[in-house]
Amino acid sequence: MTDATGLDTPLTLPCGAVLPNRLAKAAMTEGVADEGLHATERHASLYGRWSDGGAGLLITGNVMIDRRVLERPGNVAIDPVPAEGEPAGMEALRAWAREGTRNGNHLWMQISHAGRQSPRYVTSEPVGPSEVQLELMGNYARPRALTEPEILDFIERFGRVARTAKAAGFTGVQIHGAHGYLLSSFLSPVTNQRADRWGGSLENRARFLLEAVRSAREAVGPDFPVAVKLNSDDFRKGGFNHEECLRVVQWLNEEGIDLLEISGGTYEQPRLLGHSGDADTASEPGAVRASTRAREAYFLDYAEAIRKVCQCPLMVTGGFRTRSLMEEALANGELDVIGLGRPLCTDPDTPKELIEKRIDQAVNYEARLRLANTGWFSPASPLMPLKMINVLGAQAWYYQQIFHLADGEPVDLNLSVLGAFARYFGDELSTAFRLRRSG
Repeated sequence: MTDATGLDTPLTLPCGAVLPNRLAKAAMTEGVADEGLHATERHASLYGRWSDGGAGLLITGNVMIDRRVLERPGNVAIDPVPAEGEPAGMEALRAWAREGTRNGNHLWMQISHAGRQSPRYVTSEPVGPSEVQLELMGNYARPRALTEPEILDFIERFGRVARTAKAAGFTGVQIHGAHGYLLSSFLSPVTNQRADRWGGSLENRARFLLEAVRSAREAVGPDFPVAVKLNSDDFRKGGFNHEECLRVVQWLNEEGIDLLEISGGTYEQPRLLGHSGDADTASEPGAVRASTRAREAYFLDYAEAIRKVCQCPLMVTGGFRTRSLMEEALANGELDVIGLGRPLCTDPDTPKELIEKRIDQAVNYEARLRLANTGWFSPASPLMPLKMINVLGAQAWYYQQIFHLADGEPVDLNLSVLGAFARYFGDELSTAFRLRRSG
């Protein structure tokens, strides 16, 4: 193995911008917006802390283009964005960008629309390409199919929010086309059953994503990073599959994007959270070469095929923990940027410590956050399947750690999974109630 490309190697993007190293904080929804859905001091504090941690790139959680349909109650929403002038909450965005870049790293705004994946306690009328119900504990309303004028309006919004991000001091944007959110749901034939120019063939299903990218690029110009997050596979039978992903990547080449981040899964198949899926999972390409790769980098094998067609730098997020695997993947040219998420929720200095070789692996609390079979929670529990309580409980535990960091407090490693689960959903419902009351 050579050390030609190490964790500390700068990366020049196609637009000319330079990332100072190869580690990135991947997007994680923060949930710390105010009741007006604006950024707050907690965003600035949180991202200042992550900036101190040494990653060359920080990517925000979902910043929504539509305040009516949120991924969760604490999202930032930049809506409306006037054709001229600045939207409300601009000074808070500037503070967020200033603190999030205070160590010379990049901070990119992830621009998104939740689509049908907006809980009932947030919105009673989610939207999507078609009226396909999200089957997840009855927590999601049936979406309304978007009209073409609404789609065209959303395309313009992606551009306007990108322009706002640049004006506020963010150093790039990422268009979220993964994880089952709106753009991702248009890509999938399971959720997109339209018969117009936005559905049917893959070319039609990909039109919304490609137009959103074009809108963002037109808004920010050629010298500003525009990235895309894309599923390598939805892991659903009949869904957006790996072969279709490769074709979309070829189309994205033509749009001149600066970084492609590969992930996978949706709420119904949460591979993004490390969940291995079930009988509905699609077949995977090739055997995983080693147990470490299988355990850690669960999208890396997909990235190998994508690498062959992708003409821009490639970022892979999902499970990376050991420095040796990160260095191997970089040295072998399998990727250009490594995305880290959960380790930074409890140990924000992880990138710096990995680069300086003070640690050999990032922290991993996944095993201790799993509940065993009990009478209350079992695979066949009518209350809630064990699989789901483990996925949501671990997610809630990490959200609570993000809140501690945002408040400048020590993280709480003694917090139980059930305690985090109860606190998280209590906070979500309370915040949703305040949002509705405030109009």
